[in-house]
Amino acid sequence: MLVYAHVKPDSVEPFRLATLENARNSRLEPGVARFDFIQETDDPTRFTLIEVYRNRDGHARHRETPHYNAWAAAVADMFAEPRTRTTYQSVDPPDAEW
Repeated sequence: MLVYAHVKPDSVEPFRLATLENARNSRLEPGVARFDFIQETDDPTRFTLIEVYRNRDGHARHRETPHYNAWAAAVADMFAEPRTRTTYQSVDPPDAEW
């Protein structure tokens, strides 16, 4: 899953800090294979989360964690526009190799 976030210019640093905390804790979840947090170089108000779950239930369980809920509450008013996401299925490597 790729999650795209466009934040208000005055929210860049608070968003980075809150999302770093969420990403670090998310990588500790058993259902998470990868959880990368990247920032666009040409427009520092745009971020992408690259979330790879070990199974279909991983994302649902992630959204129930205290760190996700704390993150969602902390960043709710930081977005310049609603965040979007695109989901994918793995082609290579196959899921069994994660």
